[in-house]
Amino acid sequence: MDLGISGRVAVVTGGDSGMGRKSAEYLLREGVKIVLTDVDEDKVQAAAQELASLGEVRAVAADLSGMAGVETLKAFADTAFGRKPTILVNAAGITGATGDFLELSDEDWLETIQADLMVAVRVARAFIPGMREAGWGRVVLFTSEDAVQPYVEELPYCAAKAGLMNLTKGLSKAYGPDGVLVNSVAPAFVATPMTDAMMEKRAKELGVSFDEAIESVLDEKRPGIVAKRRGRAEEVAAAVAFLCSEQASFITGENLRIDGGAVLTMGS
Repeated sequence: MDLGISGRVAVVTGGDSGMGRKSAEYLLREGVKIVLTDVDEDKVQAAAQELASLGEVRAVAADLSGMAGVETLKAFADTAFGRKPTILVNAAGITGATGDFLELSDEDWLETIQADLMVAVRVARAFIPGMREAGWGRVVLFTSEDAVQPYVEELPYCAAKAGLMNLTKGLSKAYGPDGVLVNSVAPAFVATPMTDAMMEKRAKELGVSFDEAIESVLDEKRPGIVAKRRGRAEEVAAAVAFLCSEQASFITGENLRIDGGAVLTMGS
């Protein structure tokens, strides 16, 4: 299938590993030029070098938790390929503080909201104007199953991701008339460095192997995942690439679940 986006420029945040990096890979395979960003200079440059065989990719380190980092990214992205980006994939995020709600501080909440909600707000605000000028744009934000199926030990993360779902719908209504389509993907329990770290921690706490820790999560916390496995980053990346494409030109304001059935209801 020709996705019709060859030659376009995309910004991919959270791009040094996991679903962000894999999304960049899939877009490169479609002929998209990629501006890759993450907070660690060495890691994001290494990722760019490894992806360079697939197409044109430039990398810049930026801390998007503040406007200075967003301005650094925008200045770089607007000039990296001689024209402004018209695709934005925001995969940046953290698990954030976890634990009993009554024991989490304001700082715990604010750190998670900054990383998982406000980064998306900032980068969308930075790049949507260029898309409006071009009369064409695609924004894909990363939510989570947690946005609609909260887990009591991850409430800051769940609340931030629910906010992202609302942001997705709101932006789609605000800028759809300008040709800017905004959607989100909602992965669940995908094999990434972040979930690897969570499983390593769980294995240590339970005194079990890494694989046994995964099995225990599937049994106890994700019974809806019918495949009884973690998802793969490429399964998310394929959906991201589609939503960025001309083939998705009548889809906006949607939250596409890539969760193996994890969410047990029919609601959004």
